[in-house]
Amino acid sequence: MLEIKYIREHKEEVIQSLQTRQVKDAAELVESFLSLDKQSRAAHTALDTASAELHKITKNIEQLLKQDAIGTHAEIESLKLQTQKLKVAIKELTGQRNQYDQELQAALCALPNLSHPGVPVGAAPNHNEVVYQNEVPLYDLDQQRSHWDLAVSYDIIDFASGSKITGAGFPVYRGKGAKLQRALINFFLDEAEKAGYEEIQPPILINRDSAYGTGQLPDKEGQMYQLADKGLYLAPTTEVPLTNLYRNQILPAAELPIKNVGYTPCFRKEAGSWGSHVRGLNRLHQFDKVELVEIRRPEESYRALQLMRSHIEDLLEKLMLPYRVLKLCSGDLGFTAAFTYDFEVLSVGQGRWLEVSSTTNFETYQATRMRLRYRAPGKKTQWPHTLNGSALALPRIMAALLEYNQRKNSIKVPHVLRPYTGFDRIH
Repeated sequence: MLEIKYIREHKEEVIQSLQTRQVKDAAELVESFLSLDKQSRAAHTALDTASAELHKITKNIEQLLKQDAIGTHAEIESLKLQTQKLKVAIKELTGQRNQYDQELQAALCALPNLSHPGVPVGAAPNHNEVVYQNEVPLYDLDQQRSHWDLAVSYDIIDFASGSKITGAGFPVYRGKGAKLQRALINFFLDEAEKAGYEEIQPPILINRDSAYGTGQLPDKEGQMYQLADKGLYLAPTTEVPLTNLYRNQILPAAELPIKNVGYTPCFRKEAGSWGSHVRGLNRLHQFDKVELVEIRRPEESYRALQLMRSHIEDLLEKLMLPYRVLKLCSGDLGFTAAFTYDFEVLSVGQGRWLEVSSTTNFETYQATRMRLRYRAPGKKTQWPHTLNGSALALPRIMAALLEYNQRKNSIKVPHVLRPYTGFDRIH
């Protein structure tokens, strides 16, 4: 969440950044916000003045009562009448202040993060910048089959049974398909541990405060599954419970950086439209994901982002998949993001690129929402930067693996996964 003081002091910069992010009527939105902020501060000042006056008159009454002097009765009664009027005014001012504060908080929540200066300016995904693409051999088969055809042929993913049990977007992995899925999860977790991440197994149900803290609420409420009778949500990403471990805390600076990794199933409603782009594993309502989360001092966070990017690229290299890295443009950034790299793998069976990870620096946006701070000895508290990256999201990795490694009568398992699967081919 943006800080009110920053918006006041950097109005033009905020407007320009929001405009590059395609926020409609950005200038009017910021001016309206600053007007509301001015009213809120005026209400606070009026309330403080009235409260101070009430305190002063109350003290005067106490002193007069102690004197018990002749002729003070009329003065005391006059002062008491003033206190009654002030109490009525204070009640009204308190209501006004609370109303302004609520409106101001809602207005702040409606503002996305500001983009980092290094983010390309653009309005849509076609303005994203490809910053790297690896080179791997592409095998020339008579027919490059899609992963959904391969899944049925080798009986490793059962889409029909998943639809029967739950609905579309909830596949059943079976046999070697289930083992390959588990192998990927364990491989990703083990690689993260080698890179210095502490493994966390968090809950997959989150409350409203957690969803608000990382920015899913109010921005993405319609995309989350909710347990209405409990006021809880199914986690849309492992980032939410991992980051909220530190909500409402003041961390000693010596504890930074914090590096956590966690695996959970994730749940999203967004799987929607018909067509090949959402077919098979391309877009699911339930999917597995291994997520990296870091909490860093601001001066370290962009170096940490590059290290996180390198870690994710290393996973894709070890899986020997064709992939590319994109720097997202301002118009394609997520609501809470300041800077994001997207990672896409080539689906040879579909002839298209599939996003398998995003790694993002949120700067202080999530920390302010969560009231997460850190303190160096003898210094004031500061907002840290939070970062996260999928390492990796499994469905599209699985899709790309099946399609890229298909051979005439089998699917080859990448070497790094064989110690986990116990087999080198799916027949």
